Amino acid sequence: MTRWICSLFLAAAVWAQPAFDVASVKEGGPVRPDGLLNITLGKVSHGTVTLTNTTLSECIQYAYGLTNEVQIAGPDWIRSRQYRFQIVAKAPPDTPPGELRLMMQALLAERFRLAVHREPRRIPHLDLTVAKGGPRMPVTADGPMEGRYYGPGRLSYGHMTMDWLVLMLSRQLKQPVFNRTGLNGAFDVELDWTPDNAEPDPNATPYPDLFSAIQKQLGLKLEESKSELEVLVVDHAEKTPLPN
Repeated sequence: MTRWICSLFLAAAVWAQPAFDVASVKEGGPVRPDGLLNITLGKVSHGTVTLTNTTLSECIQYAYGLTNEVQIAGPDWIRSRQYRFQIVAKAPPDTPPGELRLMMQALLAERFRLAVHREPRRIPHLDLTVAKGGPRMPVTADGPMEGRYYGPGRLSYGHMTMDWLVLMLSRQLKQPVFNRTGLNGAFDVELDWTPDNAEPDPNATPYPDLFSAIQKQLGLKLEESKSELEVLVVDHAEKTPLPN
């Protein structure tokens, strides 16, 4: 009972946060002719946040700035693609990213009656730190992140922050990665590695494994961590959002 009351107070506090000027929350999302889904996980452009064909868990992940869904505990349906949502929420173009996330927290609490609480749990994860000798990535001027390539064996981005890098690494490694570098600002990131499941190719450039590539090419280091993680526990959420 006490935990439920605390989660309700947290939800009430979220409602008191800044809100989007306009927000549309709908069930489902566009499906391609081949039956595949185009999924957008929190695209931000000039104050407009777009999430397409996302699960509620993915919406929560964006709203609370979590790098991996393992940090979210709750009913199975919040991760099921059977329950997909499309959100387009607009704020002033100069709204900071952190404030947009607070607005999304308030929107989820309002439309999904989302109530959550935090608690520490021991979950295997990795920490990204600066390797001996310091970072080897060129610092870039302020500007929007520029995605040049992202896929198995290669990551190429301009104006990339370390928070975005750990998100990409987390997806590649399929486990939580956290930014412990202490590096601020944006960087030009060029990373090439040989995936663990890559087929042998005598004509391919012999790149190292991901862990070695990060240290040699970026001057960073991935290490296993045994510290506890703060997990967001979903106490309540509605499968059908309130209408616009």
